Amino acid sequence: MENIVNMPRPEILMVADAVAREKNIDREDVFDAMEQAIQKAGRSKYGFEHDIRVSINRKTGAITLARYRAVVDVIENETTELTLKEAQRINPDIKVGEFIIDQLPPIDFGRIAAQTAKQVITQKVRDAERNKQYEEYKEKVGTIINGTVKRIEFGNVIIDMGKTEAILRRDEIIPRENFKNGDRVRAYVLDVRRETRGPQIFLSRTCPEFMAKLFTSEVPEIYDGIVEIMGVSRDPGSKAKIAVRARDTSIDPVGACVGLRGIRVQAVVTELQGEKIDIVPYSSDRAQYIVSALAPAEVSKVVIDEESNRIEVVVTEEQYSLAIGRRGQNVKLASQLVNADIDILTEEQERERRATENKIRSERFVSALDVDEMIAHVLISEGFSTVDEIALVQLDELSSIDGFDEDLAQELQNRAKAFVEQRNKEFVEKTKSLGVDDSLKTIAGLDQDMILSLAEHDVKNLDDLADLASDELIEILGEGIITEAEANRIIMAAREHWFKDEENN
Repeated sequence: MENIVNMPRPEILMVADAVAREKNIDREDVFDAMEQAIQKAGRSKYGFEHDIRVSINRKTGAITLARYRAVVDVIENETTELTLKEAQRINPDIKVGEFIIDQLPPIDFGRIAAQTAKQVITQKVRDAERNKQYEEYKEKVGTIINGTVKRIEFGNVIIDMGKTEAILRRDEIIPRENFKNGDRVRAYVLDVRRETRGPQIFLSRTCPEFMAKLFTSEVPEIYDGIVEIMGVSRDPGSKAKIAVRARDTSIDPVGACVGLRGIRVQAVVTELQGEKIDIVPYSSDRAQYIVSALAPAEVSKVVIDEESNRIEVVVTEEQYSLAIGRRGQNVKLASQLVNADIDILTEEQERERRATENKIRSERFVSALDVDEMIAHVLISEGFSTVDEIALVQLDELSSIDGFDEDLAQELQNRAKAFVEQRNKEFVEKTKSLGVDDSLKTIAGLDQDMILSLAEHDVKNLDDLADLASDELIEILGEGIITEAEANRIIMAAREHWFKDEENN
């Protein structure tokens, strides 16, 4: 029987080679599929309760079919196990943990067994094909690929990639862009996911990376690394901004991207369905970068608050609408480009805001330090904005102010420290009596007065704050206390725990 079982089967090798070549998959994957198919047919013949194992000789094609029984101390399954005493009758040298292997005669594949084998092989070959496709396209994430529109389903465009299909979802299609069957499409590979029906390839024509890759293919200097793309922001189908810089100071990065008579940028504009593109020179000087990002508007002044990542840009009345842009588009794109919130103010609005802020600060200094308005204004003009700053500043900084001597500086600081100590004590008592959750105190941008104002309006924890709209928060705190951008930042900070909870679930 040994010779019968191990009889060479060259036709098996021929089939394996043919399938591997036709499907462009590994020969070993085909052999694995064949072994599983024969194993399934063997179990059908001899009983599914048996441990039937199959191996195919990779050189001769010989099929070895065998039943395995494990040698154990205590039998739990009589079909697949036997005791050491029983096993030693067959093989005196056998030990617990080893197997008694009974070779079985080759299977005469009947119609049902052959069909079963075919189904298993087909499925395994399909799985191997899908795995190969997944690995192949996973490497293409972050690149541009070409395809042909195969069909449109519920607004999503199915792209024929040759070996497989990809999906361009309707929210990844440029607005007003229409496709029909047979159209050639270029798109950015956003993601590739392994799913039961095969690898799912997701494309995009609206992401900023797509535009960056288009410039890379159109501008040799970017492709060669001489010019770098430092940022991209898009309102797909309408307007975009791209920031570039040159490693070599002798090269004009903007000119390189525009090209002779605008031929390079026009090629990108055409691909993006007429999207207007501002090419911005990047600068390590953040203020200069912001000025460039807001072009074509002319900027009068830039004020950067690094701590809150807040930027105020002051423009003339004539430049205001240009700086904001249609539907706020220009400032939104500039904010995305510099990765910070930008507030646009006219010179008149800035004067009014400064006056309002100074009035509030002056009233606080007069009340907290028991001084007249003149001293309060001097402190404000020297850059002090809170009583805490006066309490913590070095004494010689206060005494060096014109009109202040050491005694006055010491008295002001003593009063500031006493005020802060008393205020902190009262704050702890009030928040406790009002039932304010400590988590509310962790939100950057909220001071003690703001937290108490919120508590008086029944906003006592992160969820209460997260449920507010920006205009509601501004109304609760009072006009002029915070800007709309600051209100949005505070609310989003309160909502962060929602997103973390979703990730954990």
